[in-house]
Amino acid sequence: MFDWDDLKFLLEVARQGRLGPAARRLRVDVGTVSRRVAELERAFGAKLFERTAEGFELTPLGRALRPHAEAMEQHALAMAEAGPGRHISGRVRLATMEGIASRYLARHLPRLRERHPELLVELITSPALYNLTRREADVSLSFVPVSGPRLRLRQLGEFSLFLYATPSYLRTHGAPENAAALRDHVFVDYVEDLVQIREVQWLRDIIEDPVVVFHSSSMFAQQTAAAAGAGLVLLPSFAGGMDPRLVPVLKPQVCTTRPIHLACHEDLTDVPRVRTLVEFLAEIVAADSAFLKGGQAEAL
Repeated sequence: MFDWDDLKFLLEVARQGRLGPAARRLRVDVGTVSRRVAELERAFGAKLFERTAEGFELTPLGRALRPHAEAMEQHALAMAEAGPGRHISGRVRLATMEGIASRYLARHLPRLRERHPELLVELITSPALYNLTRREADVSLSFVPVSGPRLRLRQLGEFSLFLYATPSYLRTHGAPENAAALRDHVFVDYVEDLVQIREVQWLRDIIEDPVVVFHSSSMFAQQTAAAAGAGLVLLPSFAGGMDPRLVPVLKPQVCTTRPIHLACHEDLTDVPRVRTLVEFLAEIVAADSAFLKGGQAEAL
């Protein structure tokens, strides 16, 4: 008979593909991961992983065991948080992009903490999408639909992006009267060859071949440069509309939109701490629907 606790080592090595990342996720050393996997293989009398140049890949037996192990993991997580009077507690990791994290979610998440003091949300950002199948995060919020086996994906809403500039820039260069006049202006934008998600190339939605005088891989840096008078910048309404240094330009005639997608692995949907975060995200996006589209004030 195998040790049930060894199944979490099987799952993590399968998700990460390497011993080092699996060990970090499990908060043990690499030797422990290797030993526990070896013990599980002895218990089944067969290899569960093949070592390849890319890392560890499940054997046919390992692939057959994985869905059973994941089902056991899901039930164990739900049981750990079940019971009458049990508080929502533990850590849940939310992955998103820098802009929506720093300019929108960071303002709202403290409210969730007030409701559930024992719940800790880890807000992580990256210019690329996190892999929920490998459990790099528990929940993803993005304007790009993530992909992967057994993911639950739904669109919560959308946000609009508008042009912004400083009053001093507009006094010096003149305020454009229409979209055609944008050809006479300069812009702040992303570093094109470093863009990992093409959907952030939103400036191309409103003007072809813009004259860009400041490039950055950071939306925050772009906003700061525009606020220093560098040029026009296209920002989500939750960023540009909240910056007192900037004023909207050609709003609402010139704008573009992006969807807000929420994703979660189906094994985690019934885990109370994860479900609580998902419900909270759906709640704030629905309450802020008009604000996210550039309308009324944020519903705090």
